[in-house]
Amino acid sequence: MTVALRYAARSDVGLVRSNNQDSAYAGPHLLMVADGMGGHAGGDVASSVAVASFAPLDGESHGPDDALDQLESALAEAREEIIARSDADPELTGMGTTVLAILRAGNKLAMVHLGDSRGYLMRDGVLTQVTTDHTFVQHLVDIGRITPEEAEHHPQRSVVMRVLGDFDPEVTPDLSVREARPGDRWLLCSDGLSGFVSADTIEETMASIEDVDACADRLVQLALRAGGGDNITVVLADVIELDDVADGAGPTTRATVVGAAALSRNDPTSAADGPAARAAALSRTAKEPVETEGAVEVPAPRATDDEDEDEPRPARRWRAVVAWVVVAVVVLAGAAVAYAWTQTQYYVGIDQGEVVIFRGLPQTIGTIPLSSVVHRTGTDVEDLSSGYLRERVEQTIHADSLDDARNLVGMLQEDTSPAPTPSPTPSTSPSPSGTATP
Repeated sequence: MTVALRYAARSDVGLVRSNNQDSAYAGPHLLMVADGMGGHAGGDVASSVAVASFAPLDGESHGPDDALDQLESALAEAREEIIARSDADPELTGMGTTVLAILRAGNKLAMVHLGDSRGYLMRDGVLTQVTTDHTFVQHLVDIGRITPEEAEHHPQRSVVMRVLGDFDPEVTPDLSVREARPGDRWLLCSDGLSGFVSADTIEETMASIEDVDACADRLVQLALRAGGGDNITVVLADVIELDDVADGAGPTTRATVVGAAALSRNDPTSAADGPAARAAALSRTAKEPVETEGAVEVPAPRATDDEDEDEPRPARRWRAVVAWVVVAVVVLAGAAVAYAWTQTQYYVGIDQGEVVIFRGLPQTIGTIPLSSVVHRTGTDVEDLSSGYLRERVEQTIHADSLDDARNLVGMLQEDTSPAPTPSPTPSTSPSPSGTATP
């Protein structure tokens, strides 16, 4: 029995993000999703580097015995390139990406996974998540502190513990080999889909739409209708048996690159309809300047009856004074309300090298900070064993409440480096050669 893949790949910037930091690849032998992180200047670079390092694996057939070795080699190559780019450009420091790749080797599928991009398998109409998220909340599920249902809505579900980046060079990926069974449907996706669309809805969609292109499009639109709060990337693939292929329903043979690694990376969202899409469109329209003859023109305010040139100047001056008083009162009242709101916000950050909990916002107005330390943990940020977590704390991690912040600190403290093992006392007994061991 000889199998092949029929696949489709889609990536959308979403309705909130300013650029697409996801990248994906789909080819006859390789399926891959990479979700970049590290800010506007880094995430797209990291995910693109990952795809570029893995793409050459699609150019040849692989045996089941060496497929995992090939995936590990591509992962190491991507890490080296990310480190080199970060060293060359300090603005890229701290960038990283999730990696989820499947390499077809005959009738076997070798998989490598780092991060919280997900792999799903639909077999006999039942959808199963085959990857385990490398996140804080998954750790809480594993130790029984929260349920899988609670994890899906946990405020810290996006805090990833293992990624491919310019830190933690010894991070260990999940590796596995599975059977490529005809009739199976595989889904690889970033959390822009899995974080906004329920598993039940994904399962129903994958079961009801046979065409891979139409199904991939539908999954993206579902995430956009759910708010489109992140980049959305989908790679969908059907395993087919070549001996049973009907006319016009054969395998896909052309490779597809989407997202940050593609020439179409700056394409606008494909959102078709829905309240979130209309709100995003209105927001973009309101921000667009009016252009005329190559210059930017700011539309002039419309004249009103109160501004008629026939009105006496004293009357106009009095109206202006009243207007400014009203504006001042509104601004002061708004500032008071805004400040009160900031005091209900909490985040975990760093103060003098220590992990602490702040109340307020991690911003300043001029030289005035909008936050203050409310709890010191006694944990040095350098004690965190994960370089990625150190980066996340340095960038601050939002918490929904003080209790939520304390729980987050507890999880961080669980990740602290173990105390160094004391050096053994030098031995003075003779060595086999008759000399003292130093």
